[in-house]
Amino acid sequence: MGIIERYITRELLLPFLVVTVILIGLFVSFSVARFLTGAVSETLGTAAMFKLVGLKTIIALEVLVPIAFYVAVIHGLSRMNRDQEINVLRSVGYSDNRIAYTVFLIALPVAILSGMLSIYARPWAYAESYVMDAQAEAELNVNRFQPGRFYGSEKSGRIVLVRDKDDAEKRMEGIFHYIRTAESREIIVAREGYQRPLTLEQRPRIELLEGQIYRLEYAAIKDSMVQFEKMTYFDESDQVLNYRRKAASTRALWDSELPREIAELQWRLSRPVATVLLALIAVSFTRSVPRKDKSDRTFIAAALLFAVYYNLSGLAKTWLEQGVVAAMPGVWWLYGLLLVIVIVRLSNFKLQFSVKHR
Repeated sequence: MGIIERYITRELLLPFLVVTVILIGLFVSFSVARFLTGAVSETLGTAAMFKLVGLKTIIALEVLVPIAFYVAVIHGLSRMNRDQEINVLRSVGYSDNRIAYTVFLIALPVAILSGMLSIYARPWAYAESYVMDAQAEAELNVNRFQPGRFYGSEKSGRIVLVRDKDDAEKRMEGIFHYIRTAESREIIVAREGYQRPLTLEQRPRIELLEGQIYRLEYAAIKDSMVQFEKMTYFDESDQVLNYRRKAASTRALWDSELPREIAELQWRLSRPVATVLLALIAVSFTRSVPRKDKSDRTFIAAALLFAVYYNLSGLAKTWLEQGVVAAMPGVWWLYGLLLVIVIVRLSNFKLQFSVKHR
């Protein structure tokens, strides 16, 4: 790598690291505030809450890294353009194509990093965070209850009372669980219950011992009562299906024919492609005349284009999950569109520069 390439690399990687740190800081701050508002720290403890924030941050990095590099390319090359350094490079024979090629070479390791985060780190983080999320949100989670207090909400239609508990053994005594639905009312009373270890393969569950279930149904003539010696209570939640898909290994997703899992696989594989294409689009935004008013418009246009891309990427994944779009083109139609934009914008700016200097 020559002197000019090393200089451009430094001008791009430094703001890339700064922007990445800023985005991570903002994401961590937002996550901590949200978890504190949701009383997750009380349920899991402060240490576990920060571990969960760390896992969520790892998941978010696959999106934050391409954003940070996109901003870094625009900032770095715009600064060089504003200080006439781009014109100096052109005057010594360092063409726009070479600048774009240099950015492409710098984007490759960043794209590999984004791909590794998406293919390997993201599933692992989802698997770990699923267990912690389930512990925090399970209706009969031992950690979230203090003995002798009623817990519940109008939204969930549930009320829980635990007379006593043993945190070390994950055991509860004197359990009262009231469940309200549109069709019935249900009361579960049990002498004791044990919270079983949570895994990715199973939903959050509590084993209740020696109890009764009282079911009061609106449509039935008589109410019912069931007595049990042992009952496994599963938390009713859709998050298990989503987490299993997101926490599944890339190899397992590769063999799947389910639209939701195909969408997840293509999303992971598209992260490095998106990183490179966005970086090349960013190059085209920095080739305008170095004036402040145009620089401001450049950043606004770049922000709008990224916002459109971000919303379309979510739409492309949703369409594939719902079967609106087949596995091919899947989500790849969006990146084909980005490639066309890259070719058109880079060719257009090259033509403008050639005409301007005749």
